[in-house]
Amino acid sequence: MSIVAMKRILLFFSIFYASIASAVLPTEVNGAAVPSLAPILENVMPAVVNIHSTTKQRVSSRNQSFYNWYYGLPSVPQQRVTQSLGSGVIVDAANGYILTNNHVIAGADDIQVSLQDGRSFTAKLIGTDEGTDVAVIQINAKNLYELTLTSSKNMRVGDFVVAVGNPFGLGQTVTSGIISALGRTNLQGLGYQNFIQTDASINPGNSGGALINLTGELVGINTAIYSPSGGNVGIGFAIPSSLAQRIMNQLVQFGQVKRGSLGIEVQDITANLARAFNLDKNSGVIVTDIELDSPAHTAGLQAGDIIIKLNDSKIKNQHDFDNQEGLFELNTSIDIAFIRNEKHNVVQTTINNFDRREFDGVELHKKLAGAHFINLPARLKKSYQGVLIDEIKRGTPAWNQGLRSGDLITTANKTEIVSLKQLKIILDKSKKTPILNVYRNYRNYILVLE
Repeated sequence: MSIVAMKRILLFFSIFYASIASAVLPTEVNGAAVPSLAPILENVMPAVVNIHSTTKQRVSSRNQSFYNWYYGLPSVPQQRVTQSLGSGVIVDAANGYILTNNHVIAGADDIQVSLQDGRSFTAKLIGTDEGTDVAVIQINAKNLYELTLTSSKNMRVGDFVVAVGNPFGLGQTVTSGIISALGRTNLQGLGYQNFIQTDASINPGNSGGALINLTGELVGINTAIYSPSGGNVGIGFAIPSSLAQRIMNQLVQFGQVKRGSLGIEVQDITANLARAFNLDKNSGVIVTDIELDSPAHTAGLQAGDIIIKLNDSKIKNQHDFDNQEGLFELNTSIDIAFIRNEKHNVVQTTINNFDRREFDGVELHKKLAGAHFINLPARLKKSYQGVLIDEIKRGTPAWNQGLRSGDLITTANKTEIVSLKQLKIILDKSKKTPILNVYRNYRNYILVLE
């Protein structure tokens, strides 16, 4: 027998015996059962759903329009259909509420939910929040399983976690890993950030799926990955359950998230500013402007103060400040640590409903329903004054009043407007029909809300 033949026989038997060995792994080690996630997952997987959303967009073709006109053919609207696959987690079985990501169902005309038991349902959109990438949908179904939302504040780096989702549309898939980092921020392309980082495999389609601890409780909603190639490289991010629950509560109650503002403008501390203010390092943000009667103003902050911490979160730059401000809940106390004249100070303030940075028009006046108002961005305050309509829906009362996206409301009842808080107070107190001044394309218009 040749040497080559002998090698082939030996290779065959080595593979054969290796297969036998792998097929009979021990069920016990030193008298103790081999750990398994199976018992936990039996209760978890029925609560994780697959989501299939469809979006229809009207498109126009110049060539098609020309040929229709030339040959006298009727104009038929054309549509582009896009589909999205993702995951979701049932967190309230009695009401059929499902947590998922905003980017999974954003703009969808149809949302289909598939359960592990094979049932499928058309979901109703309850609300979305683009800032945190959280969305809540609802299905009308019985005999649902739900996951318990636990406080993610108790998680520690090194804790074991399990990710459950629908990667690449393959169906329910389970991966495991550990928590690699907590409170992760400064990620490009994402909104308000306070992520759990994990090395559990998260791939496209896992978005909106569950990140659980080893007792089967929900600690996060899988939302994003860092990947140069588009596939998993062991760096995934999940929205902490504590944040997801806060957002969900507002979406269920209001259909939107109400965010407040401290009422200040800030900028980064440069090396030159650090030397000028005799700072040890160029960390923090310097206050450049303060709105009258804002939470920061009532707390006693002044232009030139250097904010170094909001509650327990250190502020290194403007991105940190914007991120933390956007995550504050209304009607909660906020501790602001700052430096003034080389002395460290701490003041406390509260952001209430009037201090919000955006309002739906109907919250201001019934005739403004359908419009969305925001405070004027800092980059525009040097040249303009008022509050801005950044979105408006056709056919709504605000649209029928003649308002359009990009309009500035500069006065209300002959009083100059500098913030949404001021506008709301004026309209709430108005006993007569409100009169607004609208600035558009270098011209002013008078609008009577009747």
